[in-house]
Amino acid sequence: MRVVSLVPSLTEAVAVSVPGALVGATDWCTHPADLDVPRIGGTKNPKLDRILALAPDLVVANAEENREPDLAALRAAGVEVLVTVVCDIPQAFAELARVLEACGAKSRPRWLDEAETAWSRLPRPEHRTTAVVPIWRRPWMVLGRDTFAGDVLSRLGVDHLYATHPDRYPRIPLDELRAAAPDVVVLPDEPYRFTADDGPEAFPGLKCALVSGRHLTWYGPSLTEAPRVLGEALRSAPRDVR
Repeated sequence: MRVVSLVPSLTEAVAVSVPGALVGATDWCTHPADLDVPRIGGTKNPKLDRILALAPDLVVANAEENREPDLAALRAAGVEVLVTVVCDIPQAFAELARVLEACGAKSRPRWLDEAETAWSRLPRPEHRTTAVVPIWRRPWMVLGRDTFAGDVLSRLGVDHLYATHPDRYPRIPLDELRAAAPDVVVLPDEPYRFTADDGPEAFPGLKCALVSGRHLTWYGPSLTEAPRVLGEALRSAPRDVR
């Protein structure tokens, strides 16, 4: 089986679960750290000629991360494309199992069982926290409705304030985000790389949590440690007093 992955989460899952199957991945596929396969461009602008030159048996993709015209072009060229849809934790586990089986996994990987256990045994939060979750700035964009990251946070006791917005990633003026007065502003390091010096200064007086984007938005082996990593980041978030 020769597999090209257009999704960083799935790249990591396939690489660690079906060694040798992966023959191509995007420029954004950073895990495993020692991944050594040809790169085929970005998730939104893959180089179709490079993909076809790799002669894959299967391309794995995601309905949100990849563009349908690119996937349609691959199908038209005779390539089988498996498209995942992941909007919450249970759906992530189901889709991961489907992808790994399609990629030739002989058995269910241990990390997938461990991840399901970690999330199923997560204690009910003692109290709930409100949040806004920017994922970009210039312009400011935040988590909206039906997002995987939103479900992850909800299970950790964090309710983001734009969960019922008509858009999945709405553009919200900064003044409105500040006026919403959330208990915490959650700032992941991807897709926009928020840091201690780039992000918290926009929310003076509000508690800001810098979190791992991989643990917040990726569905793969990172799910095993995500409850602990994200929980610690949320609990240790300082208040910006500038």
